[in-house]
Amino acid sequence: MVIGNYTYRIKIWILGLSMCALQAVAQKTASNPLIHADVPDMAIIRVDSTYYMSSTTMHMSPGVPIMKSKDLTNWKLIGYAYDRLVENDAMNLENGEQTYGRGSWASSLRFHKGIYYLSTFSATSGKTHIYTTSDIENGPWEKHEFAPSYHDHTLFFEDGKIYMIWGAGELSIVELKDDLSGVKENTQQVLIKNATKPIGASIILPAEGSQLFKHNGKFYLFNIAWPRNGMRTVIIHRADQITGPYEGRIALQDKGVAQGGLIDTPSGDWFSYLFQDSGAVGRIPYLVPVKWENDWPVLGVDGKVPDNLDLPANGSLIPGIVNSDDFEREVGDPSLPLVWQFNHNPDNSLWSVSELPGYLRLKAGRIDTLFLQAKNTLTQRSIGPESSGTIKIDVANMKSGDFAGLAILQKKYGLIGVTCDGDQKAIFMSKNDEDGGLLSKIELNQDTVYFKIECDFKNRTDKAYFYYSLDGKKWESFGEVLQMQYTLPHFMGYRFGLFNYATENIGGYVDFDYFRITDTRSSTTN
Repeated sequence: MVIGNYTYRIKIWILGLSMCALQAVAQKTASNPLIHADVPDMAIIRVDSTYYMSSTTMHMSPGVPIMKSKDLTNWKLIGYAYDRLVENDAMNLENGEQTYGRGSWASSLRFHKGIYYLSTFSATSGKTHIYTTSDIENGPWEKHEFAPSYHDHTLFFEDGKIYMIWGAGELSIVELKDDLSGVKENTQQVLIKNATKPIGASIILPAEGSQLFKHNGKFYLFNIAWPRNGMRTVIIHRADQITGPYEGRIALQDKGVAQGGLIDTPSGDWFSYLFQDSGAVGRIPYLVPVKWENDWPVLGVDGKVPDNLDLPANGSLIPGIVNSDDFEREVGDPSLPLVWQFNHNPDNSLWSVSELPGYLRLKAGRIDTLFLQAKNTLTQRSIGPESSGTIKIDVANMKSGDFAGLAILQKKYGLIGVTCDGDQKAIFMSKNDEDGGLLSKIELNQDTVYFKIECDFKNRTDKAYFYYSLDGKKWESFGEVLQMQYTLPHFMGYRFGLFNYATENIGGYVDFDYFRITDTRSSTTN
């Protein structure tokens, strides 16, 4: 009996060691998706042992976020290429104009002879924009711009020349002037007549999203295409000269993971960075391992996107990509941390973190009838697979016709907050109604109130739930569940937003005490 019990204990001990070993391996291993948040159109470079990544945030200001990593899996926002893309009615939300889903799109990021180059393009400005700096982490960035707007271009330096490749289906190449002020005359030519050819003629999306790389003397051009009745697909073209001729082939068809390029580690391992359309949370980054065979990069593991990667484990996206904010500022602190972006260009006279220290004050400076047309909605990403945003707000100084509170922002948005009718305030919830119709409303008889939105992105459930509290402890479900939907008119994942706008009188304001974002799956907050 003793021997049997001893043997049983030994087996349990061995099993325990095995489980611990498996857990230890799991903790040291990165997993896909790399970032469960809207970080599309990535461009990644490595400078010595540090990686830098740019991405797309379109109509948000500031724009073209820059992120940094030391291990390729854990990323932190370090800056933006520009504070304001352009001054026009669309970007400024003036005269009924807007630029949802436009702004600036896919960027190209390069490092050449000690200078960082970040280029993007915009239908809103009608131009190609190139930003340069010798210090990517601190700036400043110098702006160069010219017409036209080159769609989904890639910037490349070769033999003392500056090239740009762009297009959709038919891809073209041109040389740029040395001062980046425009293109050289008589240098434009068609590079690949039909870059979509490897997937056939029946397509939803022609080859675009160009990113060019050079390895062992050969050039590799990455593109995405989408066959009808198929999925987003990686196409790679290869050439001995930058100007071609190019031969192409399908490089990856799995899970719709596509569009991106190549990156190597200091130890010589190779990966392809790509992204997946993942419903309401947005377009989320993946990494796949790459091996070189017969001078071709071979993506994935047996042609598949792996769940795990031989890289350090991904940590929480808090605080590197999103973060809570109590709006307390010390001397020398930025007014707003990098996790925040305004919806379109803000009016900087109508927000402050200094007028009432420890609070974000949003003022209503004009009359707006639509939430999506309102200025100074301050946003940051939601994160998957589950997350929540919570605010505490003082509404004592609202005026009749004002609306303020917490949003989950996309074209099919949801709002929860406070509205004012004469001297009476009320808690309201609204969704999917660009005319400002209210779905639920109850009287509010105090000046401080709490709101929370919980987002469930698991398996593309894509539901948002709305709550209020009068004391910050007891929460009441309110209004209706929002079925979130990723829509092309906005072309980005849902974002939490702090808002205040007037429909009758200007001059009212609200004070946000804090915003707290939580990864509800792991209960991580900051």
